Amino acid sequence: MTLTKRIIPCLDVKNGRVVKGLNFESIKDAGDPVELAKKYSNEGADELVFLDITASDEQRKTLKDLVQKVASVIDIPFTVGGGVKSLEDARNILLNGADKVGINTGAIKNPKVITELMELFGRQCVVIAVDAKRNYNIDDLKNIFIENDKKFWFEVFIYGGKEGTGIDVIQWVKDAEKLGAGEILLTSIDKDGTKDGYDILLTKNVVDSVTIPVIASGGCGKPDDMIEVFKESNVDAALAASIFHYETHGVNGVKSYLKNKGIPVRL
Repeated sequence: MTLTKRIIPCLDVKNGRVVKGLNFESIKDAGDPVELAKKYSNEGADELVFLDITASDEQRKTLKDLVQKVASVIDIPFTVGGGVKSLEDARNILLNGADKVGINTGAIKNPKVITELMELFGRQCVVIAVDAKRNYNIDDLKNIFIENDKKFWFEVFIYGGKEGTGIDVIQWVKDAEKLGAGEILLTSIDKDGTKDGYDILLTKNVVDSVTIPVIASGGCGKPDDMIEVFKESNVDAALAASIFHYETHGVNGVKSYLKNKGIPVRL
C-alpha cells in the first residue's frame, strides 16, 4: 500500500489577514484566514498550515482567537506556527484547536524545547519549521553541494528569514529528529514566492537525512512543480500558498491532475 502524498495549503497571517510575499519580503493581501481555511478544507486539502508572520507579543491574543475560529470551520489536521518560543506558547496553540505546532526560532534558541514538547504532547504534534538558504561562503565543516559549478551549503535562518544562524540545515534536521521532532516543514528562502518550482536539491537531501516526514515548501507556481518534487525526492507532502490563494488552481483540481500523472493522492 503506497502512502498517499499530502497537499497542504499554507496561510501566512499578518495582523489577522492572509498575505503572500516574495523571498520572505514584499507582502500583499490574499484574504480572510477563516474563509480561506474553510474553502480549502471543503475543496479537499489534506491539512492546513497557518503561520503567524507578525508573531510579536501583542499578536498572541489575536492568534489565539483566530486559531479557535479556524479550528471551528475545518475538519482536517491543522498546524500553527510563528513566534512559538516556549512550552506554554505551544500548549496554548494546541489547546485552542490546532493539531500540531510549528516551531523554528524557538527550537534553534532552545533545542531542548523539542524534547519537552514531544514528551508532553507526543512526537506527532511537533513540527520543526526549517527556513533554508544557500550560503556560498565555503566552510569545510558543513555539508557542501555543487550546482551550476558553484559550491554552497544550506544555512538555517530564523526570525522569519531575517537572520542567519551559521547552522547547517542537514545537520540540524538530524539533530531535531533525535530531539523528538515528528515532522520537518522545509522552506527554501531562495525559492519562496518565485513560483518557479521547489528546491529539489535541498528537499531531496533533507528527506534522505531523516526518517520522519518532510513537507516541501517554497517556490510552487503550478501543479507540475508538485509532480517534480514528489518524483525527484521522496518528500511526503507539498505545501503551497500562491497557487491556491489567487484562484489559479483549486485544491481538488490540483489533486486530480496529480493523480492522473501517477502521484498517489487522496481525492
